[in-house]
Order: sequence, then C-alpha cells, then structure tokens
Amino acid sequence: MQHFVIHHDTLARAINGYYAIVHVPALIAFLIWAFVRHRDLYPRWRNGLVAVTAGCLLIRFVRVAPPRFVEELGFVDLSARFGLGVYGDVGTGVSDQYAAMPSIHVGWAAVVALGVFAMTSHPVRWIVLMHLPVTVFVVAATGHHWWMDGVVAVMLLAAGLWLDTRVSRRRRERALVPVS
Repeated sequence: MQHFVIHHDTLARAINGYYAIVHVPALIAFLIWAFVRHRDLYPRWRNGLVAVTAGCLLIRFVRVAPPRFVEELGFVDLSARFGLGVYGDVGTGVSDQYAAMPSIHVGWAAVVALGVFAMTSHPVRWIVLMHLPVTVFVVAATGHHWWMDGVVAVMLLAAGLWLDTRVSRRRRERALVPVS
C-alpha cells in the first residue's frame, strides 16, 4: 500500500496532511457535537474515549518500531519525505516514536466514526463512518503504524464500551433495588 502511495506525490502529501492534521480537530468537533446534540449518549462515548486513550497510553510502554523505521522491508518515512512531520528527531519531543502500538489515531477515529454512526440516523453518518477506514489506510500508508496497531486500538474501544455498558447496567439495577 505504501509503495502505491509513494509513486503518487499528491496522494502522499494528502495522506501525510491527513495524519498530521485531522484526528485532533475531528475528535474535538465530535465531542462538542455529542455534548450539545446527544447529551444522553455523550457519557458512553466519552468513557469509550477515556478507555481507548488510557489503554493506548499504557500499552505504549511496550516499544514497537513503526514501519517507517524498518527501511530494510522497503518502508519510508513519508513525513520526512513530504513534510508535515508531527514528530521531531527520535528521542526528542513529547511522543515516543517507538511507541507505535496501538494507534491512538485509529482509536480516536473509531470513537468519532462509530460514535456519530451510533448517535444519529442522518445519512451523513455514512460519510463520517468512512473516517475510520480512511484513518487506518492513512496510518499504514504513511508508515506510522502497522495494521495490528489499529486493530488493537479498536479492540480497546470495544472493551471500554463493553465495560461502560456493564457499569451502567449495574448502576440501573442497584437503583431499582428497594432499600430495606
């Protein structure tokens, strides 16, 4: 996939920009929209976001090099080649570049895409749903993540939503039990 992208400069620049720019504004827009328009469902997706983010932060201590650091397999660092790098030199900056597992980009894209899909029946939800597979494509094609990094992030979100469902159900059951 990355080899295809490398041979199309415009596409390579576009996905590089998508990686660098889209995920934080999309998440902020989603959280504001969900809070304002779907306050009853907002806590579930906020909790899912907390779970996927916390899971990503914990797992990141298992150091996994991203594909862009494995040049012998033919990967390149699109950020270095086309600009819009979100990381400084290795060993500098806020983010550990060897903490590619799991992909917080994919985790947050899953929150946005699946959250919008779950919260509304408006046809635009099908367009927003595409944010998740596009992000998976982008993180892999830029060489920032392996496919499994995205799979693990989605699994963390699923676990967080499952846990939220269990806790919410337990609270409702306790509220129904009469105090004797």
